[in-house]
Amino acid sequence: MSTGKYKPPFPRVAQLKTAEILRDHLKKEGIDLPFDEELTSGEDSPFAQAHTTRAGNRIGNAFCILPMEGWDGTKDGKPTELTKRRWRNFAISGAKLLWGCEAVAVQPDGRANPNQLMINEGNLSDFEDLYQMVEQEHLQAFGDSSDLLTGLQLTHSGRFCKPNSKTKMEPKILYSHPVLNQKFGLAEDYPLMSDGEITELIDAYVIAAVRAQKTGFKFVDIKHCHGYLGHEFLSAYDREGRYGKSIENRSRFIREIVSGIRTEAPSLEIGVRMSIFDWAPFKPGPDGTGIPASEGNYTYAFGGDENGSGENLKESFEFLKELENLDIELLCTTAGSPYYNPHIQRPALFPPSDGYNPPEDPLHGVARQISAVAEVKQAFPKFYTVGSAYSYLQEWLPHVGQSVLASGKADSIGLGRMVLSYPELPADVLEGTPMKRAKICRTFSDCTTAPRNGMISGCFPLDPFYKKMEIHETLKTIKSS
Repeated sequence: MSTGKYKPPFPRVAQLKTAEILRDHLKKEGIDLPFDEELTSGEDSPFAQAHTTRAGNRIGNAFCILPMEGWDGTKDGKPTELTKRRWRNFAISGAKLLWGCEAVAVQPDGRANPNQLMINEGNLSDFEDLYQMVEQEHLQAFGDSSDLLTGLQLTHSGRFCKPNSKTKMEPKILYSHPVLNQKFGLAEDYPLMSDGEITELIDAYVIAAVRAQKTGFKFVDIKHCHGYLGHEFLSAYDREGRYGKSIENRSRFIREIVSGIRTEAPSLEIGVRMSIFDWAPFKPGPDGTGIPASEGNYTYAFGGDENGSGENLKESFEFLKELENLDIELLCTTAGSPYYNPHIQRPALFPPSDGYNPPEDPLHGVARQISAVAEVKQAFPKFYTVGSAYSYLQEWLPHVGQSVLASGKADSIGLGRMVLSYPELPADVLEGTPMKRAKICRTFSDCTTAPRNGMISGCFPLDPFYKKMEIHETLKTIKSS
């Protein structure tokens, strides 16, 4: 699916040049999106709102950098110069909350790719150097790092594990999923993780958290999103035993991890990045547009309705109540999965190579997440809640984000893809500097298409550093095929 051949049926955000044109388009599409026409800069800006967590960690403003992998570590899980460049950009972005920076595996066989970072005894000095680099770069850029909160996202990739080859999946699954097993070529009787293996994994999370604290990180994220293992626990309705069926059992994984961390590293703060709702998997239809991959009832969408085509946050709220009972304050929201319904998770006009053309104006996807997060914030005001899916807004990101913050629909605006092309966006917004149009992410999805085809991730269209790489030409060929 080439950006050169594909003609989107929806206007590009860059074509919505004025607030009036944007409002008219939203009204025509029936999209309810918070919006402030005038931006406020400086100390009076909602983006400048600081927060001190119950654990005593200071967050200096309401911008958050979401975790993004570059598929560019070493085979033994150490950061490379490419990794350090990405983290350095996070540090100088101006955001005061760095949510994990990127997913770090707690077990070798749980990696999503052979170059995923891994925290173990052999890599501790590398992670300590990464953390210190972030602190020093931020201090040099802004004169103060005492209000910068940096965490480490801990993960196991579950059914999306590729620990040894960029092309060979080696899944670890909790139950036989009738759609995803078929989609990714798994037999119905593909072996499931045993309760014993899960117990060993829980221990690995606790050990990794202790290591993260030793290297300087102030919190760890226990990842429960995007179809990875933590998220799969939430939909393990068919699994027998201690980790399946009831919500009590399906939340046992996080409870046991938290209990272990609180025992071994009591001063370490814990956060959770969570897909607060899911939809059924999608596939390309006859014309390349996404359509549901299953017909009739779909019973595996945690936080979704019985058809897999809408939201029902009842169970999401039950899980959030469990997090509240665990005294977890940091909550980073997202939705769906980049592997089977990317338009729900990451609204974009141009799909990645393994995706499908969007079945709706991507602004619907942005509004959907904002609305769901607002429901979460209203029901659970004690969470420090980070919202996602803002990058597709492009020029209008600050206008929507400001309105969201001012109306209490979230506490922090999370930035993902946008920071790959435009790392200093938070600093510019806070200072009242006009956005640099040439750097604004246009959601061409190259940062996903590249790793889906065994290459490193980066913003190839807009970042000159990646644009001049030889693999950029390979990427263009893949996109045009």
